[in-house]
Amino acid sequence: MSQMRKTPTKKRALRLLGVVALFAIAIGYAFPILYMVYSSFKPEQQIAPPSLEFTPTLENYQAVVNGELLKHLNNSIVVTVGTVLLTLVLGVPIAYTIVFGRLRNPTAHFNWYITTTLLPAVAVIIPLYLLMNWLGLLDSVLMLIVLYTSIGIPLMVWMSTTYMSDIPVSILEAAQLDGCTRGQAFVQVILPIIKGGLISTALLVFITTWNEFLFAVSFTFTEAGTLPVYMNRFMTQQGLFWGKMSAVATIAILIPVVLGFVAQKSLIKGLLSGAVKE
Repeated sequence: MSQMRKTPTKKRALRLLGVVALFAIAIGYAFPILYMVYSSFKPEQQIAPPSLEFTPTLENYQAVVNGELLKHLNNSIVVTVGTVLLTLVLGVPIAYTIVFGRLRNPTAHFNWYITTTLLPAVAVIIPLYLLMNWLGLLDSVLMLIVLYTSIGIPLMVWMSTTYMSDIPVSILEAAQLDGCTRGQAFVQVILPIIKGGLISTALLVFITTWNEFLFAVSFTFTEAGTLPVYMNRFMTQQGLFWGKMSAVATIAILIPVVLGFVAQKSLIKGLLSGAVKE
């Protein structure tokens, strides 16, 4: 009887220990973000060295929230939304063709898209700059959408191919027997099945595009800069303005965080399963 009482107590203790450990890991993982938000409300002179005592102020937000911030925020939204939509429109049909098409060697096509992700971005800065300058697209939103779409398509093809590969071919054949064309089967059958996976992949493309800095700072000057470029303005020869950078970064993370919370169910479902099994 005594042993039976000890066992549930031991299990509860282990469960409580596990919960505490998970909370500790979560807090440790989120600490840089929490400290960034915390620093955004500190006067510039009180940020370094770090301390818990400070006088809360909104001076950092007052300094960064102006017309320039709104312009860069608008650029980020337009570029990111345009990139995600274009990546979906181009990447998903490519994946469908690789999985269900009549390509002679679909594996070679798939590998070609995947290997493009191994190319370092810095290796193509000079040729891309010369090309965009020749086309007259430097410092334009269209240029960033084109560049970021070329980055997002391999990821979309990779993930979408994985989701579609788990769909039994018999489902597609049954749809065609019911009178669907290949295009109708793609829209009415395949897309609803992999909807969760597409949402999760689109969110990954969104975050990658929203945070991209190298191309944005290299190819924009005054008109098409995004939020990371605007944040870079507070890294000057006079020093680093940590408070203002923290304020811009706090504003920049709001949209991805909100999207993450809204789409978390589809995100988890898409990343863990994403499709049906045979």
